[in-house]
This record gives sequence, structure tokens and C-alpha cells, in this order.
Amino acid sequence: MANVVIIVPILAFAFSLLFSSSLVASATGGRDEGYGIFGRTLDLNKLLGSKKEKLSHFRLYWHDVVGGKNPTSIPVVMPTNGSQTFFGMVNMMDNALTLSPNLTSKLVGRAQGLHAMTSQHQLGALMAMNFVFMEGKYNGSTITLLGHNSIFDAVREIPVVGGSGLFRFARGYAQLRTHTFDTRTGDVIVEYNVYVLHY
Repeated sequence: MANVVIIVPILAFAFSLLFSSSLVASATGGRDEGYGIFGRTLDLNKLLGSKKEKLSHFRLYWHDVVGGKNPTSIPVVMPTNGSQTFFGMVNMMDNALTLSPNLTSKLVGRAQGLHAMTSQHQLGALMAMNFVFMEGKYNGSTITLLGHNSIFDAVREIPVVGGSGLFRFARGYAQLRTHTFDTRTGDVIVEYNVYVLHY
């Protein structure tokens, strides 16, 4: 009889622990079951709800200002070998993105990142930057571009590799055309046509 008296409270305690842990798991949506697991597969439809993938196009003008009192693109590493192609030079940038080639036209975002001269035999750069939007429904969202830019080609193409905000899961490409190059100051205006698939 004494054994029964001891076992009943222990069984009651065990059942209460089991019941409370199942309640916690259901209340947290089963998040606890993922502890100790490096990765897991998710249902994209549950994550995105009813959102459908769409294609957006943006035409923007990128202003790389290297001269004057307020440059938006500055060298942080200079080439050390006297290269004609500036091989090894790295510039950090915070360039204006506007609706027209005129720098005083509507500012819709900033191109923040870097470009590095990566070719020993021609003018070619690695472009790594975020287009940080500041206008309308896109305010606070970003598009990330990463790729090679053959500077003297009439049309260049850089991949869109991601984004944030309204551009989560973004992919696509940007076509670049030089609009203006000022040989006196080194300032450049480039037209960007960006095609982005996003949700």
C-alpha cells in the first residue's frame, strides 16, 4: 500500500510534465523540435502566403562623383604597381540614384558598396553594392548586385543576387550604359535598367 501511495504522485508528476511540454510545443508552433538541427526544409507557400512572384523594372541613374569637395566615391586602396588599368584599386561608394541623368533630379535611393579594379589588361571592375531605396512603397527595401563590369563596353550586365524588404528572394539582372564620363573630374553617370523577380 505504501508503494502505491509513492507511485501515484510520481505518475501524476510525469503526466503533468508530458502534458505541459506538448502544450508548449503546440503553442510555439513546434519550434522546439528544431533545436540541435542545423537546417530544415520549409514550405515556401506557408512562408510567403498568397504572394506571387512578379517582375519589376527600374530605370535609374547612378552618379559616381569622385571629384570636388563632396565625392560620393573614394579610393580606399590604391594600386601599387603603376598599372594602366588601375588593377588593385578599391573604391567605397555611396552614390545617388536618381530618376534622370541630372544630379538634381528626384533622388530615389543610394548605391552603397564598393567597386574594385580586377583586370590587369582592360578596365574591368568587380561591383558589389546595395541599391537602398528611399522612395514610395520601396522605401527601406534593397536590391543587391554583384558582378563584373567591363567599363568600356557599350552595354554591361550585372546579376541581381538578392535583396531585402519587398525584394526578399530577389533575382535578376541590371543592364548598364554609360551616359556621361567627365574626363576632367572623373565623374561618371551610368544608366541602370534593373529587372528583378521578387515576391
